[in-house]
Amino acid sequence: MTRVRLDMFVSLDGYTSVADEAADNPMGDDWERLTAAYVATRTFRQRIFGDTSGAGTTGVDDTYAAAFFEGVGAEIMGAAMFGLHAFPDNPEWQGWWGDEPPFGTPVYVLTHTAPRPAIPMQGGTKFHFRSGAIEEVLAEATETAGGKDVRIGGGARTAREFLRAGLVDHVHLMVAPVVLGRGDRLWDDLRGLESTHKVTTETAESGTTHVTFTR
Repeated sequence: MTRVRLDMFVSLDGYTSVADEAADNPMGDDWERLTAAYVATRTFRQRIFGDTSGAGTTGVDDTYAAAFFEGVGAEIMGAAMFGLHAFPDNPEWQGWWGDEPPFGTPVYVLTHTAPRPAIPMQGGTKFHFRSGAIEEVLAEATETAGGKDVRIGGGARTAREFLRAGLVDHVHLMVAPVVLGRGDRLWDDLRGLESTHKVTTETAESGTTHVTFTR
């Protein structure tokens, strides 16, 4: 049965997105602070960097990193996460994920600039651009996923939109032990999520707290 999943990095003070994004720094200045424990895992090094040496952490963080890549049949993300705002008028722009993005599935990009031609990439990723209601896009992604999960990739505003609509079955937050004081807050307008989802927490060796909300 298809679940709608959401995995996000968040700071202790509730910020998920970062400031000072640019074409040559797409995730912003604070991204490394939010993701340090995840990037250090053996799974991340192998799946993203192709490092088969066995280097990287293998504790709690790695367990969640491995789960991140399992069972996903389609992904939905906002235009900013794809990178449309970097070169919005360039029809040749294929996002900032490189020639072989890490998704390996169809990815539906929510954008007011749709319709746009789909972009097939190496490794099985194919970007589709949609401007319809999120329920319509989710229905299409669910059908495409073929029984696997649909992941809401972000960013924070896209995540909140799906959460406010009650469309997310499983939320995994990697709460980094840092205070950012800037960015986009995840929890605005999401009062009472714990009343509809079961909450669990687990603290990793890195100090990262993994918080899950499961319907």
